Amino acid sequence: MSSPSSEANIGESAETLPPKARERLKALLGPRGYLDRAADLTLYEYDGSVDKVRPEMVMFPRTTEEVVEIVKITGDYGVPIVGRGAGTGLSGGSIPRAGGVIIGFSRMNRILKIDLANERAVVQPGVVNLDITLAVQAQGYFYAPDPSSQRACTIGGNVSENAGGPHTLAYGVTTNHVIGLEVVLPDGSVFRTGDEEPDLPGYDLTGLLTGSEGTMALVTKIVLRLMRQPETVKTILAIYDSVDDCADTVAEITACAITPVAVEMLDREMLAMVEEATHAGYPRDAAAVLLIELEGLREAVEPQTEQIREVCNRCHAREFRIAKTAEERDLLWKGRKNAFGAVGRVSPFYYVQDGVVPRSQIAGTLRKIGDVGKRHGLTIGNIFHAGDGNMHPIILFDARKGGDLEKAKSAGEEILSHCIAVGGSITGEHGVGMEKNEMMGRLFSVETLNAIQSFKTLFDPNNRLNPGKVLPTGKGCLEIRQQPLSAASRAY
Repeated sequence: MSSPSSEANIGESAETLPPKARERLKALLGPRGYLDRAADLTLYEYDGSVDKVRPEMVMFPRTTEEVVEIVKITGDYGVPIVGRGAGTGLSGGSIPRAGGVIIGFSRMNRILKIDLANERAVVQPGVVNLDITLAVQAQGYFYAPDPSSQRACTIGGNVSENAGGPHTLAYGVTTNHVIGLEVVLPDGSVFRTGDEEPDLPGYDLTGLLTGSEGTMALVTKIVLRLMRQPETVKTILAIYDSVDDCADTVAEITACAITPVAVEMLDREMLAMVEEATHAGYPRDAAAVLLIELEGLREAVEPQTEQIREVCNRCHAREFRIAKTAEERDLLWKGRKNAFGAVGRVSPFYYVQDGVVPRSQIAGTLRKIGDVGKRHGLTIGNIFHAGDGNMHPIILFDARKGGDLEKAKSAGEEILSHCIAVGGSITGEHGVGMEKNEMMGRLFSVETLNAIQSFKTLFDPNNRLNPGKVLPTGKGCLEIRQQPLSAASRAY
């Protein structure tokens, strides 16, 4: 992640938008429905990753019908399009590879229907994640997936990236809470997958499109599952003088057949930054801590809390705290959820990675991350979803120093290569985007990548939707290329 002033460009904007197409798009939404001045477009040339490419135009539709017309006009001229929510993504998924048009969904931000009797909500893609819970919490419900950016990120972006969050250890990621979608295809046709009724027969197109990173369709409506708030919540802070002991505790908890709703780990570097910024009560002198949360019926949560206390003591925790009030619990989570902002107080530029390892490999991976940081002369802090092995090393660098960005990227690649080597993955919730697509060849066989590409081609034969994302482009170790726009589609 970097500040907007980062010079981490990966390319210049290409000229893909002919004057006639620009005129038609302006006429469609009117003067307040688009941006095309250079100063305005600068705000849309980056997301939460380190790459920057400027679009040629940003459109702000309010309805599915307007999305359809944008898709049809750009299709007449072969112009690539990229869907964008709040731009909080961390893999370059919501910025173009080269020019083109961004469709910003920020004005499609209505909660269309809340059906508590059937535990459903129907929303537009621009609805902010947290706003769904705020709309139903007074009635005793909530929406489970909770990315750290949930106060800003949108449901459309969450669906695109299959976002997770701390509490998805027990509840699952976004795909486990999406029941149906309305989507627009590159030819302007609209279709629906799933519905408000569960378990419809046929292929799981909802599951296929959730996590496809906007490369196959544009999502214009989402049917979500709501959940009842738990009867009892216990939030625990376990404090350690050894990173290895802290990491070993995670595997021990799993061995006891206990599944907390969240198990988060912060190391010494992150604890200092978080506590300085939020004063949430985290110890600055600890090697690491676990933030553990249990939810459910009181009769189940109380004994599980004591079992976890025993596990933490066996793994040499120096202190075991239970939040006594809702305010204490909220403060601990404030520290966790505002961690990225806390890092920004220390370093104006940082690069967030998103590898996954088996729980048994957490301690070894943390040692590897430390070694990588030392070799590259970089500070790397760790704050991550320890319960499912989803590592988030945060690499601090200074883009104003020659070669520093390259060192950060190299360090990130080494860490992800290690994740693959120990049986993990290159992403758990941030997506592949254009940050990690060249590493897909290390994770999947050619046959698997060809199968993935066949789905992309089926939905988007001219490669107009978010081109150059997810699949390798041929620049890396695997010579599989996404098909370019056809000559016919470029016949302006």
